[in-house]
Amino acid sequence: MRDKEALSPERLAHLVKDVFRLTSGALQRKLRTHHVHYSHWTLLRVLWMGDGLTQRQLSEQAGISEPSTFAALQVMQAKGYVTRQKMPDNKKQVRVFLTHAGLQLKSLMVPEAEAINDIALEGIDPSDIQATRRTLVAMAQNLSQLEDERGHE
Repeated sequence: MRDKEALSPERLAHLVKDVFRLTSGALQRKLRTHHVHYSHWTLLRVLWMGDGLTQRQLSEQAGISEPSTFAALQVMQAKGYVTRQKMPDNKKQVRVFLTHAGLQLKSLMVPEAEAINDIALEGIDPSDIQATRRTLVAMAQNLSQLEDERGHE
């Protein structure tokens, strides 16, 4: 990549996409060694923060469509990572809970993801990392507002 190309303003979204593609690709290769799909990783990360969510809540927090979440949960349940339970007070509501096996995956997979993140950030000044983080958070907030405005049209 030429420096001039990397510095052009319209290239920022492409750089973000390229970094995402490279880091997610590295993570997917690591996940495969544990027989975990990338979509399962996304759901597991949400559940590790607190399980017992409804399928809809899990879908929203993971940023995955409800049909995709449902399909992934079926596979995850067959693998023994989660259980889905109807609640006695609301038979329509299905909540998702981690099993012991699903919880154990955290200690295997999180260090792998952190190692990939460390490799990606290697040699970058901490102040640059913080500036990048602030910038990306601001960009996400700006784009979220745009999405919110579109939803009210």
